[in-house]
Order: sequence, then structure tokens, then C-alpha cells
Amino acid sequence: MINDALHRLLLDNLTTAILLLNAELRLEYMNPAAEMLLAVSGQRSHGQFISELFTESPEALAALRQAVEQAHPFNKREAVLTALTGQTITVDYAVTPILSRGETLLLLEVLPRDRLLRITKEEAQLSKQETTKLLVRGLAHEIKNPLGGIRGAAQLLARELPEESLKDYTNVIIEEADRLRNLVDRMLGSNKLPNLAMANIHEVLERVSSLVEAESQGGITLVRDYDPSIPDVRIDREQMIQAVLNIVRNAMQALSSNHDLRLGRITLRTRTLRQFTIGHTRHRLVTKVEIIDNGPGIPPELQDTIFYPMVSGRPDGTGLGLAITQNIISQHQGLIECESHPGHTVFSIFLPLEQGVSPS
Repeated sequence: MINDALHRLLLDNLTTAILLLNAELRLEYMNPAAEMLLAVSGQRSHGQFISELFTESPEALAALRQAVEQAHPFNKREAVLTALTGQTITVDYAVTPILSRGETLLLLEVLPRDRLLRITKEEAQLSKQETTKLLVRGLAHEIKNPLGGIRGAAQLLARELPEESLKDYTNVIIEEADRLRNLVDRMLGSNKLPNLAMANIHEVLERVSSLVEAESQGGITLVRDYDPSIPDVRIDREQMIQAVLNIVRNAMQALSSNHDLRLGRITLRTRTLRQFTIGHTRHRLVTKVEIIDNGPGIPPELQDTIFYPMVSGRPDGTGLGLAITQNIISQHQGLIECESHPGHTVFSIFLPLEQGVSPS
């Protein structure tokens, strides 16, 4: 026969967030999944009114009170909750009244949608990335073959020219063929596998900071917001410096195009996240690196395509920096995301700190 201890054990091991409220809408119980979702302690929150755990809307609070009074269950889709941390969470939740010892309790089953929406977006992004890679590789093959022929013909022609001054024209052909070949090679990205070794992510960020400060001659404000407890991560140090530097340089260029560079601010922030999914793999622990700037933001029409090769918001941009960055992060089994609006752009890099497990 199932006993209370087993009931508690089952609830504690559910991945669905469960909250139990009494008739006064005060917390009686929450499982670890709910603690993680709301970033609160169940033990410390016991007895607190629901609005002290998270806020939604006055209408939602009235609906919970009505569920208690009328013992009427209901579901709500894509509700936006604001946690005590200020973070907004999109969830679906089901409310079920339960009669226990003459009192009506409310069982809340909360399913976070942010993670599912993010995974769906990530999968679409990775799929587009693979499609783009195939397209670029096919195009590169078709471009590089005739380029080699053009370059070779120009070299042969240069040998036959009667006057040395005429070689200026063949040199132009050779130089332009080389420039196009180099551009195609950059579009393809490096085929070299990362040389992985344990390294401190803050050493990478400090190296990027020193390069940026030298380039801007101290004309930009760099803010460091590090979590010193983050352990070493397995990365290719040089590749990771390049990946972060590409993002920071983009931020610098955006800031300089918008206003006086001295008013610009770039923040480098590190944090750890638990139970984070990248692709189809759930990692117990990941490091999150954020590059935040207060520039004009990325135009909305470019936000879904900024990681594609040759897509740039600047007239003189090649659109290769972010494509290269995404390729480097992907080779590290990581993930890069971007959120942007005027005055606030955030690039987030997620790198596994521990071996992940495939969700069952």
C-alpha cells in the first residue's frame, strides 16, 4: 500500500512544479521543481501568501479565490509570472481544488513554457545553421574552382606580357582572386577541431577586455560582473577569445555609430545555471557568459538572421563575425542566444560545465 512517505518522494522527484495552497492561498508545500522555477526555498516560504512567491494579475488572484469558494478547477495557458527575482516566466498551469479534512486546498501544477519555446527556437536555429552551412559549402566549391583557374591564367599571362608595366593589370586580377578566396574561406569557417583544455573563463574575458581597452584607448566603460565561484571549463582558449571578441567588437561599433563612445557601456557577466538543456541534452551545470551593451540595438528584421554569414546591420560589415562565433560555440557543444531592443542588447553564451544527459 502506498504510504505518505512514498507520496512525498514521488512529488519531490517530479520535473513538474507542484504547489499546494490552503484556503487562504498560503503555501502549504512546494516540490523542488517549483523551488527551482520560482527561485525560492519551500521551507522558508511555507505559510507565505501566493503573491509573496510570484505575481501575475489581479484577475488571476480572483480566479484562485473563486476556485476555492466554488471548488471549480481550471487551466490557464501562457500565463506570465513575475518571480521575486524580477524574472518573468511564461507558464501553463492547472488548478485543482482538493477537499482535505473539511478544508479546500488548491493544487497548482505549473509547466514552464520558456524552456520549451527556447528549445524549439534553438532547434530551428540549429537547423537553419546546418542548411546555411550546406549552401555556403556548395557555393564555395563553385566559386573557388573558377577562381583558381582565373588566378592561374593571370599568372601565365603575366609571363607572356612584353612590358613590365602591363603586369599591374594581371596583379590586380591575382590579388582580387585571392581576396575572394579568403572571403569564401572565412564564410566556411575553420574545420579545425577545438583544442580543448581546462581554463578559467574569466581569464578569457580579461584577455578580451585588455584588447578592447587598447583598441578604444580607454574611451569605453567596461563593467565586469563575475561569479568567482565558477569552476574551470573545458574550452579552446584561443577560439573562445575570438568568439567573445567578435561580439564585443560588434558592440563597440554599434556604440560608436549611435553616440559618443564615452557614453557607451559594455558589461561582461558570468553566472552558473543548473539543469539547463542545450539541444537534446540536459546539463546539470552550465556557465553563462553575457555580453551586454547599451547601444541602439539590433534592428528587429535582422534579429532572426544575425548568425547567418553575410548578414550585417552595418553598411561596411562583412556579417562573418557572429557566424564564426556561433560555429565556435557549437563546436564546444554550447549555445549562443541574443535579445535586443534599443538601449539594451544581450548576447548569452552557454557552455557545459558538467557532462550532460539525454532527457528520457
